[in-house]
Amino acid sequence: MWTLAILIGFALLAGLALWIALQRNAPAVLDTIDSVAGPASGVEKVHQASTGNHEEQRLIVYRAKDSDAPLPVFIFFHGGAWAHGSPVDYGFIARNVAPDGYVVVLGGYRMNEPGRYPAMLEDTAAVVGWTHRNIANFGGDPERIFLSGHSAGAYNVAQVALEPRWLAKEQVPSSAIRGVVGLAGPYDFYPFDTDRSRAAFGSVGAGAESQPVNHARADAPPMLLVHGEDDTVVRIRNSRALEKALGEAGARVETLYLPGKTHNDPLLALTNPWRRDPLVFDRVSAFMAAQVSVPVQAGSP
Repeated sequence: MWTLAILIGFALLAGLALWIALQRNAPAVLDTIDSVAGPASGVEKVHQASTGNHEEQRLIVYRAKDSDAPLPVFIFFHGGAWAHGSPVDYGFIARNVAPDGYVVVLGGYRMNEPGRYPAMLEDTAAVVGWTHRNIANFGGDPERIFLSGHSAGAYNVAQVALEPRWLAKEQVPSSAIRGVVGLAGPYDFYPFDTDRSRAAFGSVGAGAESQPVNHARADAPPMLLVHGEDDTVVRIRNSRALEKALGEAGARVETLYLPGKTHNDPLLALTNPWRRDPLVFDRVSAFMAAQVSVPVQAGSP
């Protein structure tokens, strides 16, 4: 009897410790779980670089040890309401995506006061620019780049891909961006009516031009929007609005709406052991594979 009580006590303490860790830094916990639960991936960190003077302006490059070059590139930006997060905690993205034949870049950007709009977009574009100029040195193909992000990171990549000035500033040709994968992203949230959006956008005079839905265009990169239907952090109406805007503009857009899923579920689906339900991961993989073989068209910065 005492043995059972002790085991239950340890289980409760372990559960409490896990809950506390998730509250403090959920991606870091997911990264640890993925590294333990997932198969050996052979993925290694091959480079780190700064894209500015702030410590959050950084990127990390991963690739599989036995991969052949040149490989298409998958650039991922973390979420965190433009207030917290770090690419250091998202190694699970690289471990799961790189074995499919990609060089993976985890990008960082300034947050909180230093990262107020449009700084987070300047930093996102800087990561893409660095990648386009340098990724060939690490086995990547600079003309086959995919952008992805979760939550705030999904906003960053959608806006940078749709509003031409960001990539033009970095001299990245539009043809180099083969596709965008947005996970639970906010794309249509003006006027700013939450503490998070006001903190990141409200005091800098940003208006409707800050919204991805207002930059939909026929020649936009193909987009895959993944969203949980029960997401209460970023409502699914954001993805539906961007889908509608892109479709009306004549752009290529795909969606994967997940019944009963919430804000973090699209991200969890890219990690082990949750990846055992292959719906999201397989759809993302298929979307990118379809664009990899598309011939590069002439594009202007």
